[in-house]
Amino acid sequence: MASNNSSFTLLSIADAASWYCAFLLVILLLQSSMRETYDPCEIVRGNQMLERPCDEIYVVQEGETLHTISDKCGDPFIVEKNPHIHDPDDVFPGLVIKITPSKSTHMLLR
Repeated sequence: MASNNSSFTLLSIADAASWYCAFLLVILLLQSSMRETYDPCEIVRGNQMLERPCDEIYVVQEGETLHTISDKCGDPFIVEKNPHIHDPDDVFPGLVIKITPSKSTHMLLR
């Protein structure tokens, strides 16, 4: 009877350990999904946050408009330089556009 009791104890310990591991895995997945997103158009110097000119090839992110991208990247002529944009109001996440920041933006950030 002692062996039955010890095997029951080992099974309950193994069962508890597997539930603990599953719980830990769920916590880690939730934590990684809640991380802040990284914005590649921002760099930090000291305690000050500075925007730098965006790369020449820019991928539109969720919630962005051509106006916000123009302000962010310093390019007021996005529509003129991207003939594949037929309707300026029809901008969607994943759309690839060409950015040419104005020279005044480059000078301000140096």
